[in-house]
Amino acid sequence: MTTVLVTDYSWPTLDIEREVLAGVGAGLVVAETGTEDELVELAGDVDAILTCWKPVTARVLEAARLCRTVGRYGVGLDNIDVECATRLGMIVSNVPTFCTEEVADHTVALILGHARKIAQFAKQTSGGGWDNKEFGGFRRLRDKTVGLVGFGAIGRAVAHRVQAFGMNVVAYSPSLAGAREIGGVTFATSLDSLLARADILSLHLPANPTTTGIIGARELGLLPPGAVVVNTSRGALIDETALVDALERNDLAGAALDVMVAEPPPQDHPLRHLPTVILSPHAAFISDEAVTDLQHTAATNIAAVLRGALPPHVVNPRAIESHHARFRPRMAL
Repeated sequence: MTTVLVTDYSWPTLDIEREVLAGVGAGLVVAETGTEDELVELAGDVDAILTCWKPVTARVLEAARLCRTVGRYGVGLDNIDVECATRLGMIVSNVPTFCTEEVADHTVALILGHARKIAQFAKQTSGGGWDNKEFGGFRRLRDKTVGLVGFGAIGRAVAHRVQAFGMNVVAYSPSLAGAREIGGVTFATSLDSLLARADILSLHLPANPTTTGIIGARELGLLPPGAVVVNTSRGALIDETALVDALERNDLAGAALDVMVAEPPPQDHPLRHLPTVILSPHAAFISDEAVTDLQHTAATNIAAVLRGALPPHVVNPRAIESHHARFRPRMAL
C-alpha cells in the first residue's frame, strides 16, 4: 500500500488528509514524537512525507529510500533540507497562499494594539485600575510610515490594510529595489534607506542563511527615534539581544512580536517582561478556515505527485530534471 508519513500536526484530526489521499490509494503513517530517530525508523518504506514543524533532515531523507515527495504544511521551508531532497530527486512542495489574510490581519492588530496601548490598558483594568494617563502619550497613526521588509503576498496584504488607516508604505525587496510605485507603495533602494524612514518596521521574510539576523544592532540604530518593530514572520530575523538593548535604552517605542528565536521563549526572557513589548504565541497564522485550507492543499500536493502529476507549487524544480528524479509522470493514453 502507498503510504504517507506525517511527522507532526497541530489540529484535532487528520480526517481531511485521509480523505484526499484515499483518492490515490494512500494511507497515513503518523509519527508519535517526530524526533529524528523516530522519523528515520518510519521513513524507510514511505512514498511521501508531510511535515509541519518537525525537522526533515538529510538523515531522514536519506532513510526514505522510496519517497517521491515532501510536502510542507505552510510557506516556510526552514525545517526541510531542500538541497538534500533535490539531490535525491524528491519533489518538495509548500502552500504559499496559506494564512495570507490571517497574518496580515494579525500584523495590523499588533500595530494598532501597540499604538493604542491595548495590552497595557487591558492588564491595568483587569487589575482594578482605570487611568488613561498611566502609560504616557499616544501618536496618531495617520501619515506615519510603515516600512515593509519583504513584499510577497503577506507584505502586499499588510500594505493594503495600513493604507486604509492613512499610513504611508515604503517597502524593500531585493528584486524590487528602487522600482516604480505600485498601488501607492514606494520602494526603497536599500534596506538601510528603508530603515531610516520607518516609523513602524514590519518584517515579512522567510528565515534562511541570508535573512537570519538581518535586523541587528546596526539596523535598529538606523530607525527613527521612537520607532516600533513588528515581526510576524520568523524569530531568527531579529537579533533579540540587540532588540532588548534598544528597548531598554528607549531608542525604540516598543516591539510587537508573534515569533521568537526559541519558542516558547524562556520564562526569564527580557522580551516577556518589558512593558513596551506585545508578544503573541506564534498565533498569526491561525483561523479555522486557514487550517482547513492548509490540510486540504498540502494533502492535494502530495496526492498529485503520487498519481503522476506535478503540484502547483514545486519549490525545487531541479529535482524533476535530476538523473535521480523519483517523480514518475503519468503517461497520456
